[in-house]
Amino acid sequence: MQVLWKKGRATVGEVWEALHGSRKPAYNSVQTLLRILEAKGYVRHEKEGRAFVYVPAIEKSDACASAISRLVGQFFDGNVGLLALNLVERGDVDDQELSRLKQIIRAQERHQ
Repeated sequence: MQVLWKKGRATVGEVWEALHGSRKPAYNSVQTLLRILEAKGYVRHEKEGRAFVYVPAIEKSDACASAISRLVGQFFDGNVGLLALNLVERGDVDDQELSRLKQIIRAQERHQ
């Protein structure tokens, strides 16, 4: 999905070529994954000549919101604060992000 959101549209080969790392998946695996994503409604395809060109069917922000909702529901009993606390306690938030979180919390407190 990251490749499609970045490029806007891509063939299986273009998605495969854009993937980096020492454990690059097989071309057929990328093709299968795109078909699964299409069946789930995350991408759609357009036929151009003999190739299928895949296009994101959902915005990245919508996919992120949905994924976070599922994560919070499954692992944090629906409590977003528990997720945030877990991330901070584990040290997964750097100093710059922590400062930004503090600013957001202060702004929320002023509006309540």
